[in-house]
Parts: sequence; C-alpha cells; structure tokens
Amino acid sequence: MNLPERPITILIAALGGEGGGVMADWLMEAATVAGYPAQATSIPGVAQRTGATTYYLEIFPALRSALGGKEPVLSLTPSPGNVDVMVASELVEAGRAMQNGYVSPERTTLIASTHRIYATVEKMQMADGRFESARVIGAAAQLARQSVLFDMRKLAQESGTVINAVLFGAMAGSRVLPLSREACEQAIRHGGRGAEASLRGFAAGYEIAAGSRTLPAEAAPPARATELQEILRLGKERLRDYQGERYVALYEERLQPFLAGDPKLAAEVARLLAVWMSFEDIIRVADLKTRSSRFQRIRKEVGAKSGEPVVVIDYLKPGVEEFASILPASLGRRLLAWAERRGKLDAYNVGMHIRTSGVVGYLLVRSLAWLRPLRPFSHRYREEQALIERWLAEVAGAAKRDTRLALEIAACANLIKGYGETHRRGKANFLAIVDALVENPATADLHEQAAAIRKAREAALADPEGKALGSTLGKPVVWLKPVGRT
Repeated sequence: MNLPERPITILIAALGGEGGGVMADWLMEAATVAGYPAQATSIPGVAQRTGATTYYLEIFPALRSALGGKEPVLSLTPSPGNVDVMVASELVEAGRAMQNGYVSPERTTLIASTHRIYATVEKMQMADGRFESARVIGAAAQLARQSVLFDMRKLAQESGTVINAVLFGAMAGSRVLPLSREACEQAIRHGGRGAEASLRGFAAGYEIAAGSRTLPAEAAPPARATELQEILRLGKERLRDYQGERYVALYEERLQPFLAGDPKLAAEVARLLAVWMSFEDIIRVADLKTRSSRFQRIRKEVGAKSGEPVVVIDYLKPGVEEFASILPASLGRRLLAWAERRGKLDAYNVGMHIRTSGVVGYLLVRSLAWLRPLRPFSHRYREEQALIERWLAEVAGAAKRDTRLALEIAACANLIKGYGETHRRGKANFLAIVDALVENPATADLHEQAAAIRKAREAALADPEGKALGSTLGKPVVWLKPVGRT
C-alpha cells in the first residue's frame, strides 16, 4: 500500500480569549476519532497584543489501521514553506504569517478573519498607525494557494459564540483536511459547555468556506457629502458629551467657513476639530475613569460573574502642568511661568495608586470630573482655544489658494495630543512647523510648500523628541524643558 509522503501541517495563530487552544483540541479529537495519527504543540504569545499564541498540528492522512503498527514521525514546530493550512484569527496575524514565510503559493490554504484588533505597535504611533488591511488581503491573493477571508468575528457574534468555532468551520468547509463535517461536529459536542452555540458558529463558517452560503455584499463607500454629515454628527455628539450644547454651537460656528468649500477639506477639518476641541485634561480623564460603562467593560473583560467583586486601581501621576491646567487662566499662567524659570515643570509629579472601585477613591477622582462647568475659565482651555483659532485661520487662508496645501496644514492638528510632557512636545512641534513652513515658507510654490509641511509633519510624528523635525527644518525644535534635565 502506498502511504502519504508527508503529514498535513496546520499552523494556528489566535489571540488571547479566542479559544485557539480549544480549536486545537477539537482538531486533535476529530483526527483521533477518524483514525488518523496526529500531534499538537503550542507556543504562548506575549501580552499587550504584540503577538498571538500559535498552535502547530500535524495530521498524517493515513488510517492508523493501515500502518501495521507503525507510527509516523511528526514534527513539533512549523517551518517556512511547509505549512498546508495557515489559520489566523485576525488579519494582521495573517500578515505576520505571510511575512514569516508560512504561506506559500504552492502549498498553503490561508484561512483568516478580516476584522482588526490593533497591535500595540499600531497604537503607539503619534497619529494613525493602523496597518492597511487592503495590503494584507492583496498579499494573500498572491502568496496563498487558496485563501478563505471574511469577517469571522462578526459571524461569531451573530451565532452567539467565540471566533474559534467559525474558524474551525471554515477549515472543515475548505476541504483541505481529511476530516468529515460529522467528525468535526462530534469533537465540538464532546467539548461540553457551549457546544450548541459553537456548532452554530461552526456551521456558519463551514457553509461560507464550502460556497453554500454567501456573505452580503459590502456597502459602497459613502459619498463625500454623506461622510461629512456623519463626521458632523459624531463630532457634535462627542463635544456635547465633553462640554455641552454651547460648545457644540461653537463647533458649528467654526466650521461654517469650510462647509461651502471642498467637501474633503470640510470633512477633515470637522474630524480634526472635534478631536482637538475635546482635548484631554485631568477633568476629562477623571470623567472617563469613573463612568459606569468603564466598570461594566472591565467586568466583562475579566469575566466577572454577577456578585463577584472586581478591584480597579488607577495609577495617576499629576504634576505642575496638570494642576495649572485647571486653574483660572491668570493663575495657571503664573504658576507655569514660575515652574519654567526654576526648571520645576516635572519636579513635583507625584505617583498615586487610587482604588477607583472603592467609595473613597471613586469620589476623589470623580470630584475632578465635577469641575467640568469650570473648564471654560481654566488656563488649558484658554490656551487650546487660542491655538485652535490660529490653526483654523491658517487652514482657511490656505484653502483660498490651494486645497492640497490646506489639507496638509489641517493635518498638523494630529501633532497636538495628550497632556503634560506629551502635550508640551506636540505643541512645540506644531508651532515649529507653523512658524517655519506655514507662515514663513521658503518657497512661493504652493505644491512645494505642501510637500515640505507633509515631510516635516511626518518627521515630527515619527520622532516626538523633535530631533528628526529639527533636521528637516534645519534648526532645533525647542520645547519647554526643565533646566538641568537631559
């Protein structure tokens, strides 16, 4: 009897809480029940979304009864170019697998969900650091022998289960495994708790991969006018929550000069303005940390049952700037000037661990949120509004000359974020670009000016310390730094 030359190799990359280990167990159970020799190993991933836990399985596609008592030698680890089935529970995990050589056009069937759970490196970026999903999908079309890609998380939610069930169904439905649907379903049933929901998810994934069910066509991208209206709606909602109806009216007033012009510019200004006007100060941070929705989310994330206590401890490190930001404008200005002269801006930062799930800690933090009505009189509020008005004037002036230039100036608002030292650096970078390239450009060519602003902005976002921006501008960027510190 001619035996297969090699086993079928399966590599699974799943994030924490997605049931990757359970799915590996299902595969082993189905293979064992079907009579095939199989082996599985796992390599734990690391925390904070810097990588998935991987599970590697090998199934020898010959019945054990036909081997005459012999056992195949199976490997414990995958090797690039030798993976038959690559399974990824999230799109960029599929991209990692392709980058590492585990997906090949001669051999690999790629099964992956197209939804995104952003990696730590994406969140760390100063601006939008998200990886382009279209690049991964395009690479899959070139690098995989066959690819099964759709939003499996959404399907899992509709089925009331976890994504591993849908992934398992897609594997079975793609028909790359020597396992029958019945054997796979039986393995799920043996899992016990939650089997019925898992079977629903399995069936949904199986039918899509097998071609017996089609996904609804994705809606076409919204027209510019519709996109603008949606941004305006979300912006007003955000600012209403931040400071109330009068603040929303100010938002609308500021946008009026742009609404009759280029819709792309209007949408971008509306988006950036809403974010900037809802700047982070300690009032906002305290409000978000003490909302009931936050505690509900934390309970859900840790899987707390009804009645089980969950302790939440927040780490805060306020300093002179945070204190000055909520003082009346004149007092805040004087305090900061005193701290700057003496190099004390970062000298009094005090680390505090506050148990916000307890009554005392909650009331302590919540009391800061109750300062919201006084925010318009604060130093930070006055400072931000003046900077916003300057930015809007520059964008509006540029829009009369060239839309591309106006868009580049508008995008500089991405540099302003956070509070404390982060805000200090971002503001310094913003002002350096405005002073050198917006108000005093070295060229009269509008396209060259726009390109120079874009280059400088990208340098500032890549290096918040200001060194890269200083090289681009040809002079150092100075941000308010305490004397004597390095």
